[in-house]
Amino acid sequence: MAPDIRKARVKWIEKLRFAGMTNSGRALIMDAPESSGGDASAPTPGELLFISLGGCTGVDVVSILNKMRVPFRDLQIEIEGEPVDEHPKIYKWIKITYRIFGVGDKAKANQAVKLSQEKYCSISAIVNKSAELKHEIIFEP
Repeated sequence: MAPDIRKARVKWIEKLRFAGMTNSGRALIMDAPESSGGDASAPTPGELLFISLGGCTGVDVVSILNKMRVPFRDLQIEIEGEPVDEHPKIYKWIKITYRIFGVGDKAKANQAVKLSQEKYCSISAIVNKSAELKHEIIFEP
């Protein structure tokens, strides 16, 4: 069986703007903030890390809740973190806040988040190697 190799390409467009392309043909644009010489026309690579983290754990939590047959109305995930002062600007800590709306079983929702963070979310596992990764769950009506 061949290994599961994932690839991406990044091509410079102009100034500090780049196009990223996955091997599945999906593309996105990245840019740097104006303070770094970019035009701030697109998310920065660092912002994409937070979006990737939220998307990864969100897919897990929704999938797990569905498999557990736990009804919920909405899931919103907020990510915040504090970067270190020196380069490379990794994060001291990153916090994920899960807002789960109208969930039918809070204990199972807690379990779904725990499974995502401790077993399934590869982005969480990568981030956890360099930053303190913490989370909070807020149950909304």
